Amino acid sequence: MKFCLVDRITEIEAGKHIQAVKAVSLAEEYLADHFPSFPILPGVFMLESLAEAAAWLVRASEDFAHSMILLAEAKNVTYKSFLKPGHILETQVTCRRLAPGESDFAGVGYCNGIEVVKGRFSLRHYNLSEKNAEFAELDSKIVERAREHFKILYDAPIGATLQQA
Repeated sequence: MKFCLVDRITEIEAGKHIQAVKAVSLAEEYLADHFPSFPILPGVFMLESLAEAAAWLVRASEDFAHSMILLAEAKNVTYKSFLKPGHILETQVTCRRLAPGESDFAGVGYCNGIEVVKGRFSLRHYNLSEKNAEFAELDSKIVERAREHFKILYDAPIGATLQQA
């Protein structure tokens, strides 16, 4: 099962910050098990939503240079409330450091203006072909899919550049 915990990117400034939203829907399979009589978005998925938003920021900031962007470390993550179906998680992520192959972020998630999650975390970014040249074509396919997905998530005004939008 694959999770997509960013439904829309609402604001992005390359190398600096991103804002995104995730709508919690009862249609999502994992809610059947977490928990059957009281479905809530798992806390780790709130963190993943922050990390996915940060990954989109890395992609946009580095012109989609890497096929793989993964959570490397999470620190000081705090959860303050449950999110149920019908709630919308609004994420705000700030880039603290963007370096070759790694980046650091601070993120906060809100629901109806109330802070529900916050933390600091690091991402690792690389291409599969760095360890095995045979994966270069796969890297290209993954990057192309990410570019297509980004166009769906972030619908900038026609003619706007990333910084203008």
